[in-house]
Order: sequence, then structure tokens, then C-alpha cells
Amino acid sequence: MKIAVTGSIATDHLMFYPGRFTEQLLADRLDKVSLSFLADDLEVRRGGVAANIAIGLGRLGIRPLLVGAAGVDFAEYRQWLEGNDVDTASVRVSETRHTARFVCTTDADQNQIATFYAGAMSEAREIALAPVVERAGGLDLVVVSPNDPDAMLRHTAECRELGISFAADPSQQLARLDGPSARQLVTGATYLFTNDYEASLLQERTGWTHSQLLDQVGTWVTTRGADGVDIARAGEPTLSVSAVPDATVVDPTGVGDAFRSGFLAGVAWKWSDIRSAQLGCALASVVLESIGTQEYEISPAELTARIQIAHGDEAADAIEPQLVGVS
Repeated sequence: MKIAVTGSIATDHLMFYPGRFTEQLLADRLDKVSLSFLADDLEVRRGGVAANIAIGLGRLGIRPLLVGAAGVDFAEYRQWLEGNDVDTASVRVSETRHTARFVCTTDADQNQIATFYAGAMSEAREIALAPVVERAGGLDLVVVSPNDPDAMLRHTAECRELGISFAADPSQQLARLDGPSARQLVTGATYLFTNDYEASLLQERTGWTHSQLLDQVGTWVTTRGADGVDIARAGEPTLSVSAVPDATVVDPTGVGDAFRSGFLAGVAWKWSDIRSAQLGCALASVVLESIGTQEYEISPAELTARIQIAHGDEAADAIEPQLVGVS
């Protein structure tokens, strides 16, 4: 199965300031703030929703096509992605802009000062899917994940025009979308991914009820953190899949992306939605216990053990053979 993942490609620059921002702010000088903080630590992490999902798929043995816009500084990141079995030939590399970047400083009280630079991501709207389809010899599924909003709308429209199944994953971009745009992004989706908060926000943005949204999509997958996952289809009972219990929270960033990687791998292997979600939950727990969105390692034995703990021997026995050889 050929899966293209469209969306953001970014790097995070995370710094720690051992003092307190508030101690440097003067109440009578807030109209003219000019401050510099000496940070003790710097972590540079690769990220972006599309890249995170693609990495997970690549490590599970499914070579996805990454479709997005990166900057003139992309060479090292491209090498990393290709080393994790991600096809990057359809990434647009800007001639003038840098890759999208999140720069954040956190103080001793966990207060943060951050800046997001969209950079090359703004050029994603220039990417057409037809050449990607031609190069790949056809696509079975396109994931439309958070990106430049115009790019998301374009890719969704192209999937309909080309007759390609797509998964709608509007995520954090929902807050920027008006009603017509939100409706356009999800209508006709084979899969719709949200978390529980986004599920409510999507209903508010579209003006559709839960039932009306289900009439617009094939399968609606809603992640609920430690409460697991709900899988809904129009006219059918909602299915629930448990999260892996007792997972240690180290860094929640990228956990939802990892779930999508596992679920979509199950889709590629033609598993049931429940089996796919079980793998997604297992991979999500691995990332939850890791620092960073892409720095984790996949062990077939560990994934199988997590599935066995959460879902029992039958699920583990069914999933284990497909994981043989995954690294």
C-alpha cells in the first residue's frame, strides 16, 4: 500500500533558563521590553507532524512518501528521514526560506517564551499532488495533516479530483479554520483523526453534530489520552480500544503522531480498525516514554509485550507475526 503523508516539516530549538522571567519584568517598563536570557541547555529536535508520522511508518517497514515544504537547511534532516525509510523526493525545498522552526525558552517555573517561524511551510500551497501520484505509480491513501491551511485545502480537493482516499487530520490548525474550510477538509475523508478536544472543536467549526460528521466520513478515530481511543462509523456502535496502562509520561509531544503511524501501518496491512488502533496505542506509549518526537526506537518484542498487557494474548498473537523484522 502506498501512503503519502502531507503536512509540516519543522525543527524545534528548546532552551532552559534557570531563573524566572517574572523577576526580570519591571511593572513600570512593560511598554518597552528588551530582555536577554542566558540559557543553560539547548536541545534541537526534528519534528513537524507529517515528518513524525512518516518516521513511524518508515520504522514499521512501510516506506511512506513525505510531501511538504522544507528550507535551504533541509539536507541533514533529509538524510535522517531517508535513513528511517522515508521517501523525501516529493519534499519541496525552498530556495530562500528556512525550514519551519519553533524556538522556545522555558524558565524554572515552566513559563515559556516562544516564537514559531513558518518559513518554507508557507510554500506547501504550491505543491501539486498529481506529480507525486505519477512518480509513485499511484497512491492508495493521502494523509492531510496540519500544514499551511491553503495547502491542506488544496490537497483535500486534489484527492477528491483524483479519486484518491484521504485521511483528514486537521489537528491544531482547526483553530484557524472557518466553517466552510473545516467542512471542506473533512467531507469525503476515508479516515478522520482528532483528539477529544478537537472532536468538540470540529463540531463547533463545522456546525455539524457528531452524527452529521459521521455521515461525511468513513471512520472517525478519536484519541483520548490515557482513556484510549474511540472508533466510530455512521450507523454502527462506537468501538473503544484501551491505552497501554501505567505508561510513564516523559514527553507527550508527538504521541498522537505516533498513534497515527501505528494505526496507518495496520491499515496498510489490511488489519481491522481495532487491531490497527491497538498497534497505534502501543507505539504511542513508546513515544510517551521518550524525549522528542522521533528519537525513540522500535522493538518488535517490546511492542508485542505492550499489546499483550493492554489487550491480551489473542491481540498479541495476531499482531506479532507482522512485526517480525521491524526495526
